[in-house]
Amino acid sequence: MMIWAETLPRTAFLAFLVVTLFPAANAAEVNSRTVRCGNVEQIYLYFTPDNSKDRSLPVVVLLHGAGDRAANMIDAWKRLATKDQILLLAPELPLDPKFEDAAPQVFRCVVEDAKQVVGIDPQRVYLFGNSMGGYLAFDGAMFESQYFAAVAVHANRIADEYTGIVTHAQRKTPIAIYIGDHDQFFSVGSVRKTRDLLVKSGFPVHYVEFVNHDHNYYAKADEINADAWKFLGDQRLPDRAH
Repeated sequence: MMIWAETLPRTAFLAFLVVTLFPAANAAEVNSRTVRCGNVEQIYLYFTPDNSKDRSLPVVVLLHGAGDRAANMIDAWKRLATKDQILLLAPELPLDPKFEDAAPQVFRCVVEDAKQVVGIDPQRVYLFGNSMGGYLAFDGAMFESQYFAAVAVHANRIADEYTGIVTHAQRKTPIAIYIGDHDQFFSVGSVRKTRDLLVKSGFPVHYVEFVNHDHNYYAKADEINADAWKFLGDQRLPDRAH
């Protein structure tokens, strides 16, 4: 299901990611923690907006793409997070297909660890994934549906051979999907197929196609993040689910 399983020239793909997609990160206001999650030693970054002390805030777990860094995702969300008082957590994700099996539990573990240092509203914990991180966000939506209130995904889809994951969700997680009509790696048709699968399976779906937009999340990050937060921020877990 992961992006590294795609039939793409690996060197060309990574060159595109590193040279084109990722801005220099400004992590001056970002802190780091490491937590043991089962067999995974997970490093993650966290950003806490000003004036958030002694309050429980919503949190968005940011999942970066292949070759990207957690700091870039934090940087793309910091302005919105400061304005709307959102906590940000961003794990450093490995380029290892084996990580997918553990990913949903690792993301939950990261949130639980972060509760030691920041106030988190357990009914308002969200996932936002870009590219490879979007695959992992779909996993989180299905395998931790009673922990994550909602999920947003940019630039990917559920592969045909993995459509069965929708049957694992104990709750129909609300999902937002964003795709550009010039995406170099995922066709609009394949992403619409995922949208239709989710809708048919009973999931609430918010779907957005961008004209003249490619795989580069950062080129439209402000617009995508604002719309994603409008969707995510309206979703809450029911009391019994957390």
